[in-house]
Amino acid sequence: MTRFLDANIFIYAYYKPHKPLTPKEKQMKQQAQQILTNITQGKEQVATTVIHLSETVNILKHAMTTEQLTHLLRALYMHDNITIHDVTREAYLAAIELADDLKLEPNDALAIDTMKQNNITQIYTYDQNFNNIQGITKLP
Repeated sequence: MTRFLDANIFIYAYYKPHKPLTPKEKQMKQQAQQILTNITQGKEQVATTVIHLSETVNILKHAMTTEQLTHLLRALYMHDNITIHDVTREAYLAAIELADDLKLEPNDALAIDTMKQNNITQIYTYDQNFNNIQGITKLP
């Protein structure tokens, strides 16, 4: 079963906080790291979009070097168990319309739209916006 991989899983796994983490944040960071470990070991089949990878880079560029980021991105593209979907202008416009309808951010709507188009029903995310989306189960 393929699951969608949201940008915030990467952010929780790799971001280096400037303040001590709460116990809940520590648990989320450890969960995110385990999810990514399982993926890189080929134990999980996941999908994401180039937009979500770009979102990841825009945040992690403050916590990782350019070399580390490019290494991470290359590694993601090299794994057979990771599908990275392109996003056309039309697809992003449709996500913007869906975002208006669902009162979500466009990138969250893009994730939902990509999931529905690819029969994906589960998403790895810590984003609470996915809690009440019909037909989608939020993990972890």
